[in-house]
Amino acid sequence: NVMEDRQTRLKRMAIRSWRRGIKEMDLILGPYADAQMADLDDAALDLHERLLDQDDHDLYAWISARTRDDAAAGPAEFHPALADVAGFALERTRNER
Repeated sequence: NVMEDRQTRLKRMAIRSWRRGIKEMDLILGPYADAQMADLDDAALDLHERLLDQDDHDLYAWISARTRDDAAAGPAEFHPALADVAGFALERTRNER
């Protein structure tokens, strides 16, 4: 990844977002990747990439807790990324109703 350009990185991260270990995370992270990741600055993209390294069951618990107004769910280092993903998922869910 030393010489990886931004577009290649975004494509790789989108694939990682869509091909998780559990379908629930595919459906949360995949649409987020498609709609939001290209707009992230480098620091936010770095954080999101570290988030993708986390266990799917942990991620699902942290994100679903945040959609129920638990802003403290998940490790503090991931709070900005978790808030962004959970907010996107919640808004997407509301718009599909």
